[in-house]
Amino acid sequence: MYDYTGWIVRANAGRDRDGIFCVVGVDESSSRLLLADGRRRKVARPKRKKPRHVQPLTDGKALYPHPAIQKLKLGEPVTDRELRRALAAFKEENTLG
Repeated sequence: MYDYTGWIVRANAGRDRDGIFCVVGVDESSSRLLLADGRRRKVARPKRKKPRHVQPLTDGKALYPHPAIQKLKLGEPVTDRELRRALAAFKEENTLG
């Protein structure tokens, strides 16, 4: 499965519909993305979601240039606080509310 780590996505299905999340990993065994936002879904317990149930807001070629996202892509641990700040900056820059 492709490595989606570091992508920022919007959930299209489930109770977290329209929520903005960051892909913190991929579950190879079940082909699901591991999503976290640092608030409702912590990095320690990410939400598992099928790729067809999310809409990418960034693409894999040009990741969002935030230090926390870069750390994720390199495989380094990221705190919930760093992730919240990265998503808040992304929302502010793209006026997603």
